[in-house]
Amino acid sequence: MKGFILLLLGIGLLHTASAATHSLRYVYTATSGVPDFPEFVSLGIVDGMQIDYYDSNTKRVVPKQDWMAKTEGSDYWERQTQNSIGDEQTFKANIDVAKQRFNQTGGVHTFQLMYGCELGDDGITRGDFQLGYDGADFLSLDKSTLTWTAANQKAVITKLKWDATGAEANFQKNYLENTCIEWLKKYVNYGKDTLERKVRPSVSLLQKTPSSPVTCHATGFYPSGVMVFWQKDGQEQHGDVEHGEILQNDDGTFQKSTHLTVTPEEWKNNKYQCVVQLAGIEDDITKVLIESEIQTNFGKTNRGSNDPITIGLIIGGVIALLVIIVVGVVIWKKKNKKGFVPASTSDTDSENSGKGIQKI
Repeated sequence: MKGFILLLLGIGLLHTASAATHSLRYVYTATSGVPDFPEFVSLGIVDGMQIDYYDSNTKRVVPKQDWMAKTEGSDYWERQTQNSIGDEQTFKANIDVAKQRFNQTGGVHTFQLMYGCELGDDGITRGDFQLGYDGADFLSLDKSTLTWTAANQKAVITKLKWDATGAEANFQKNYLENTCIEWLKKYVNYGKDTLERKVRPSVSLLQKTPSSPVTCHATGFYPSGVMVFWQKDGQEQHGDVEHGEILQNDDGTFQKSTHLTVTPEEWKNNKYQCVVQLAGIEDDITKVLIESEIQTNFGKTNRGSNDPITIGLIIGGVIALLVIIVVGVVIWKKKNKKGFVPASTSDTDSENSGKGIQKI
């Protein structure tokens, strides 16, 4: 169970878009052997924001953003629900097939699909389609050759089956290059007031104890395109720095932390500062590493009655956030190194914004 929970918390692998790029992604997950958790979950994500949700317990696709609920009518949600019910049956069958191929009976298992498209402000589009099983790559689409790439011998069976006719590859390529892009444009237009806003982050320096790493924590920013890094005497630091993943807050903004391992003597005798650069905002935000700027639970702190933030509260908030997001956002550990593959667009459209897969 512990491994499954860690897999569920792989939020950092979830793609989010920069200011110059919009994205539409869908994540489908079938599970086996997980008590009190839906056997199938699917959700849509636009620019890192969840727009809808379905699971095998509720059997209804529901909007997760007000601008989705206000713009799409009941017919849309009914179509999406019927599609998701069909996907649920396919995914339940696929996880059973995968377990048989890997000669597995009990235990916790996941079968996952992540696919979607991007649209840059220069008109260039990209899209990908990849399957995962038990936290590892399983099968992915090569749109340039219209063939499937198997990550292991068990996936070769599906590759040969789908390559034989070419129908699945052609269908998914057409979806990624056409239908997905058209729906992405619609969704961005629906939520443009939210998706195209720019919000500066709040930046804090945090430390658990005097010997702990110093954390530069930026939160509340939008869009997600951000760089958080440490400098020493004006030069960027690399060796003693650990970068955290970008996480989404429950209000749709984002947060990111970068940790610096340095002794108090070292930073007191040199000028260390954290620099935050946000896409779409010209001015950098800097925090100079001095004792009065550090917020901590250990000993003295510069916190006043109007600034109640503490290390414990931040960690607790992040955990609570992950628990909220975890339902439905399940990404396998091994990120596809190729990323998106360039594609062209057309003006075709479809009644359904998401597309599942066939049986493996």
